[in-house]
Amino acid sequence: MNKISLRRWRWLAAPLAACLTAACTSAVATAGPAVSGSASGSASAAAARSAAATAAAPLNCAPPNVKLIPCFSPRAYEVAYGVAPLLSRGIDGHGETVVIPALAQVPEARGGPTDIRQDLATFDRMFGLPPARLQVVNTIARSATPYLTNDEEIEDTEMVHAIAPGATLAVVLVPANATASPADFTGDLTKVVQVAVARHAAVISISASVGEHLVTRAQAARMHAALVQASQQHVTVVASSGDNGAISDDGPPVQVSLPASDPLVLAVGGTILGAASPGGAYHGEMAWNGGTDASAGGYSSRYPRPSYQDGVPRSGATRGVPDVAASADHASGMALATSDGSLRSAVGTSGSTPLWAGVIALADSAAGHSLGFVNPALYSIGRGPAYHRAFHDVVTGDNSVVWPTGVFTGYDAGPGWDPVTGWGSPDARYLVPLLAHAAQSQ
Repeated sequence: MNKISLRRWRWLAAPLAACLTAACTSAVATAGPAVSGSASGSASAAAARSAAATAAAPLNCAPPNVKLIPCFSPRAYEVAYGVAPLLSRGIDGHGETVVIPALAQVPEARGGPTDIRQDLATFDRMFGLPPARLQVVNTIARSATPYLTNDEEIEDTEMVHAIAPGATLAVVLVPANATASPADFTGDLTKVVQVAVARHAAVISISASVGEHLVTRAQAARMHAALVQASQQHVTVVASSGDNGAISDDGPPVQVSLPASDPLVLAVGGTILGAASPGGAYHGEMAWNGGTDASAGGYSSRYPRPSYQDGVPRSGATRGVPDVAASADHASGMALATSDGSLRSAVGTSGSTPLWAGVIALADSAAGHSLGFVNPALYSIGRGPAYHRAFHDVVTGDNSVVWPTGVFTGYDAGPGWDPVTGWGSPDARYLVPLLAHAAQSQ
């Protein structure tokens, strides 16, 4: 088989490993006590978290024998992205379900996958978060080891939980070979969307992508049909734009990736966040670019420009990607915990995507119902007078990348929407109420 330029569900500063979760012998397994759905319960949980949370000054997320990789506590992220004021008011995602696709894991003789229940419990204990409402859905993968996990699933679940601690985390397991080919990837992802719709989920967070040129028209059409169904059932689909800048996924040509480039998906790019003590104060952002790893973005070769991008400066004749962005650089990443107490830094658009999934869950919670396809509402806010309150506009940096076969010139970030960071990152204290209102008015 020819090499597939397919980005696996990835994470961490080093090469991001292929990942995801395990399944169980029953269709659904649930771990952890339920989180109170009341505003008073949410407020008391927030108070407990505040008392137990670690300092917002940078932590050390370096692996053994590495001097320092700075990272930030969940509380610092909540402050930097304007989430903290919402949590203090009881807007925490309660009543909403976020679906997270994950690869089934198998036991290894030495080390290997950990238990997602124990990892989340450690994360909650270290950072003063309420117990996670976790479900592991096994109807697709039918694995015998339901709770085994790895770095990518930890990143996705802990990031959503940090931003929307009241939301239910529904990990939908797919076979371990789900990233073996574009056919496997699009087929299993289509099944995940269908499961999410059947379970009346509010949000699907997809930290995986494949270059457009590798996907056949038939495969893309089947996935799009599932996305249409999700939109009709008021499910928001959030997907990472990719981690290799202008070439999007593991090599040339210059392209964008699916499912992010589908017009029915909220595509998320990456930034470098300036969050500093005290308290995680926001100190600006620039486009994420580490030379070979960078925020993927550009213009689709498959889909025409959707109507919500009409008239947007720098928009082209085809779908522009991404729509929004958030922190993706390991040196400004949020700390993630495993059951042995070690910390690792969230990295890549695999980190920014579940962050946005959490923000959407907050908006659903504020509105009192699932908002579904939010792109038109987000673009309306971006065009309006509240843009610079609702978003952090990212105006510096680019997504040109250096590859063994040469330098691939990408695009520059700039004022307003751009094909590197979209409209920018959220200031949720303003964006969430605006989005809850605007989406209902569309």
